[in-house]
Amino acid sequence: MDFQDILNSTETYLQKCVAPRAEIIDSDSEALRTAVAGLEDRSLLALRVPEKWGGSEMSLPMFYEYQELMARYSGALSFLQTQHHSATAMLASSDNEMLKNRYLRAIAQKELRLGVGFSHLRRSSSRASLTGNPAVTATSAKNGYLLSGKVPWITGFGLFQKFIVAAVLPDDRAVFGLLPFANIECGYGKINLSEIMQLIAMNSTNTVTATIDNWLLDESEIISVKPVGWIAENDSKNILNFVPATFGCIRAGLDAIAAAATAKNSPFVVAACQKLEQKLDRLKQNFAQSQHSSKAEQLALRAQAIDLAVRCGHAAVTVSSGAANGTLHSAGRVYREALVYTVSGQTKDVMEATLDRIVSQL
Repeated sequence: MDFQDILNSTETYLQKCVAPRAEIIDSDSEALRTAVAGLEDRSLLALRVPEKWGGSEMSLPMFYEYQELMARYSGALSFLQTQHHSATAMLASSDNEMLKNRYLRAIAQKELRLGVGFSHLRRSSSRASLTGNPAVTATSAKNGYLLSGKVPWITGFGLFQKFIVAAVLPDDRAVFGLLPFANIECGYGKINLSEIMQLIAMNSTNTVTATIDNWLLDESEIISVKPVGWIAENDSKNILNFVPATFGCIRAGLDAIAAAATAKNSPFVVAACQKLEQKLDRLKQNFAQSQHSSKAEQLALRAQAIDLAVRCGHAAVTVSSGAANGTLHSAGRVYREALVYTVSGQTKDVMEATLDRIVSQL
């Protein structure tokens, strides 16, 4: 099956099995589990796994199209599988060949799903850093590192089996490794997960915090050790990574607007939908040409995509009238999802660009 066939079969699955239950999937983790299992059954959780380990090794442009499709039909499913694909890509870039052989094959064979827990590295203003200490620390030990601290955000409890954690070494480098995604005590070490957070969007994704106490990260589970400042450099390279999913959110808003236009037989709603769709088309053209644009241009493009997602969500609520306030209405769900794409992978630069875009519209 070539990449276009994968995209076609993905859209068929999303339209038939996910879209009719999108509102339930947003709030019910069991419904989300079923939807994820459907992706796994179709080998869609191994798209970033290299072919040598049994995966599809999908090209980045095609993967962007896949991400847009996901977000169009279910934000919760899109967000959850993005965590897994991000972890898979990081694992695939590791120099630890034994680790890759064990876990990438397991992913390709539908035996393992991964989460991520390293967003705290970019939280320079977090409560943890205000004390002068990293959120999670690592100290050298026999055969690995001892980890302690609090991971403030991990998505997929009960849906993923392991997660990638990052911990800061005394020299300010960061070690990345795989931990069990479970409440567990082993020797002197312990991983304690919080109750599931209550979120206003994508609540079914089962987001928790993890308190790690003296946990031994064995050298066999180490993915990499990154230099000081790695997260900032990585974020600078990946400003546009969340844009395709944001496009999917925009498309979901347009779908809701188009449905309202048909139901109400309203020419002015049709006209508004067409104008918003034209704006999306221009943004997608700019995105296709943006890979070698300046950082400022990429930040502006991302801010424009966020702005349009919020506008389309708001427009969907507007044309759906009071029904949009129902918990099972697509317009309200899409509007909430636009919030998530506003802050996903947010850095200070992204925040500033987003605020500049908002203020410029006044």
